[in-house]
Amino acid sequence: MVVTITGTNDHLRRDALTALIAAFEAEHGAMAIERLDGEESTADRMRESVLSLPFLSPRKLVVLREPGKQKEFSDALVDLLSDMPETTDLIIYEPKLDKRASYFKTLKKSTDYREFGELDASNLAAWAVTYAKEQGGKLGLSDARTIIDRLGPSQQLIKSELDKVLAYNQVITKQTIDLLIDPLPQSTVFELLDAAFQSNADRTFTLYQEQRSLKVEPQAIIAMLAWQLHILAIVKAGEKHGTDSIAKAAKLNPYVVRKSLGLAKRLSYGRIKELISKLLTLDTQLKSTAIDADEALRLFLLELVAT
Repeated sequence: MVVTITGTNDHLRRDALTALIAAFEAEHGAMAIERLDGEESTADRMRESVLSLPFLSPRKLVVLREPGKQKEFSDALVDLLSDMPETTDLIIYEPKLDKRASYFKTLKKSTDYREFGELDASNLAAWAVTYAKEQGGKLGLSDARTIIDRLGPSQQLIKSELDKVLAYNQVITKQTIDLLIDPLPQSTVFELLDAAFQSNADRTFTLYQEQRSLKVEPQAIIAMLAWQLHILAIVKAGEKHGTDSIAKAAKLNPYVVRKSLGLAKRLSYGRIKELISKLLTLDTQLKSTAIDADEALRLFLLELVAT
């Protein structure tokens, strides 16, 4: 057995790794498992582990975490797999892979390749409801969507926050969500843009001040605004092709695309490009001249409100 575990979904990826290791350990024992990290182990050390025969056990499992960080290992993978003893099982755990590289192509072709992507918003909300129930708690679908809006599509992060809220109260309500789950800065910046494009100046500047009170610096807010505007440009350019097509072509999470479509419909593509250009000018000014960053960013937000 040679399995590759990869993908952007931290939760599903880790669960898959844990399940494979637990199944092997139940049959062969913990002493038959070797774990090596590509950050710390040399290519030779990892190769030696894979090619050596098991000791005091009929089989052994080698778990290599990000071995591709050692170029010598990835370059020699084809030969390593062909030379590997039949008594060895191998798990290659690579959260991120460059799909242009021959290393990826070898893993895809020559191993049991398992890629775990993020769930879309509807499936993620349904999973959150089910997970809360499995922990003995209760979470409604609308409240699950509220949590996703605050935290984004990371299943691992949502699980951690659900565990925290369930420890406080097994029944999750809007009140406990407001009390215990803070929005990610990125999510708040999206809300900020949404308020600005609805010409809601009070809401826009309230959200901006919340970011500043959380000690998020103007440069960081500019970076998040740039990212959101970049996504808006992509979504606007492809809005006739549908959410899934845009997400696949741009390598974006469908949840992010779907959330951005509403904003994109309010603006022309030319206007989005103009705003990106002005944000770039603002960023350049902040880095090259002595201007008040808060004041300059507030002026930019005021222009968004007037859009």
